Amino acid sequence: MADKKEPEVHTVPNHKGGWDNKQGGKTISHHPTKAEAEQRGREQAKKGKTEHRIHKRNGQIGEANSYGHDPYPPKG
Repeated sequence: MADKKEPEVHTVPNHKGGWDNKQGGKTISHHPTKAEAEQRGREQAKKGKTEHRIHKRNGQIGEANSYGHDPYPPKG
């Protein structure tokens, strides 16, 4: 039986200020700066062996990293 995959971690701007990390639709941490949120989000994604999506201030995904299961592994 395959292991259940952890949901992706998303680092997103908080409309009230600062940045949040969300996983499975729930806020798992809040940080005053994007850099702090990215670091914590990366740690959580590595722990869960999942993807980390870092959003821009406008909400678009600016960066994506895989820590474990990569849905698009490099070819070659």
